[in-house]
Amino acid sequence: MARKIIVIGSGAAGMTAASSARETDKEAEITVLTEEEHISYSPCAIPFVLEGKIKDFQSIIMHDPQFYQKERQITVKTQTKVESVDAEAKTVTLADGSSLAYDSLILATGGTVFVPPIAGADLPGVFKVRFIKDGMQIQEAMKTCKKVVVAGGGVIGLEIAVALKHAGLDVTVAEMFPQVIPRICDGDMAAEVQAEMEKEGIKFLMGRPLGAIKGEGKVESVVVGDDEYPCDMVIMATGVRANLQLPNQLGLEIGPLGAVHVSATLQPYRRGRIVKDIYLAGDVVMCSSAAADGPTMSQLGATAVREGRVAGINAAGGYATFPAVLSAWISQIGELQIAGTGLSCGLADYYGLKVVEGRATGLSRARYYPGGSKVTVKLLAEKETHRIVGAQILGREDINGKINWLTAAIMKGVTAEEFVSSFENAYCPPTSMVKDVVCLAAEDLTRKL
Repeated sequence: MARKIIVIGSGAAGMTAASSARETDKEAEITVLTEEEHISYSPCAIPFVLEGKIKDFQSIIMHDPQFYQKERQITVKTQTKVESVDAEAKTVTLADGSSLAYDSLILATGGTVFVPPIAGADLPGVFKVRFIKDGMQIQEAMKTCKKVVVAGGGVIGLEIAVALKHAGLDVTVAEMFPQVIPRICDGDMAAEVQAEMEKEGIKFLMGRPLGAIKGEGKVESVVVGDDEYPCDMVIMATGVRANLQLPNQLGLEIGPLGAVHVSATLQPYRRGRIVKDIYLAGDVVMCSSAAADGPTMSQLGATAVREGRVAGINAAGGYATFPAVLSAWISQIGELQIAGTGLSCGLADYYGLKVVEGRATGLSRARYYPGGSKVTVKLLAEKETHRIVGAQILGREDINGKINWLTAAIMKGVTAEEFVSSFENAYCPPTSMVKDVVCLAAEDLTRKL
């Protein structure tokens, strides 16, 4: 009898899991259940649709349910809510009262936008940024909106702020921390991003929490700290929390960072024991850090895809494991690109590591080749072992390859001295300096160590 695999969730993790399960077991009956209308799209693209750089929301949908049925024999049931899971009976109960049996279950239920418990958070004109439907609602509201407050200065908040500014709106970012991109980016690098955005006319309210949203029947102003600011739209870019409805109902162990504690095979625990035939992937999972000894969150599309592969293979009877992560990230904020991997200074302090910083500024191309722009690289190494544990890069072009290069080095436990002596860089005047700025930062790091 064919194995029955049910996947709950149709994001990057869920659809990758379903496809990987199909590759592993050609005969399995695979069903994906999702509350969404649209599947197989990138939420990271929403700001760029709003800005007009991407034509429309339809363009960011990679596949529809008919594609999965025809090409991969995977059944996708949209707008279908799962009410509960019975791990003993191996059944999933839907909102309409029907139930489905499974042999293997994959929970890829993702995360939900954290909305602070403040007055007015439910007023018309308050939006989240998570699903295509959120983007569509914002796009419609933009037609009559003039002033917008973006609550949250993380990468999504900043991308949204730039998008709405370029679309002609008056934009203010409110961030409760004293810097933008908190936790994963250091203050010196973040300050350059904020300064660039301020040049474009985006205003910032830093170090003060969003206290309330006011209005009669719709958004009219926000209270930030002790002051009130008029606006007619509020975008909640206040972070994502793991969606724990089903994990809590199943009694799965939740880790200290508020997501499900899983094994290397992405199986959950209940009372210290592995729960068989259930696998998890995506924003609902707590990971292990490859830069420090401890847990971390990696709520990134690239991580979701890798976790989905492992969960799908294992759910279909194969074997794969998921390693510790560095959570490499990159963001395009206006004309700037900023990226990071491993630890920031703040995260190093969180894990109790003493680090030394190295830094260098160079050009994206040879200095005599036209069109080059400034690139800043910051490296962190553990003081005792000299092992590189983190990196951040700021520039205007081609920093993706540099951060991937550094991610590979950190993952292998390379020291600053080893990087300087052994890590080569390709060179061509239109693409880089003869000695890459990453190498210059590594040299600075070795001197300071």
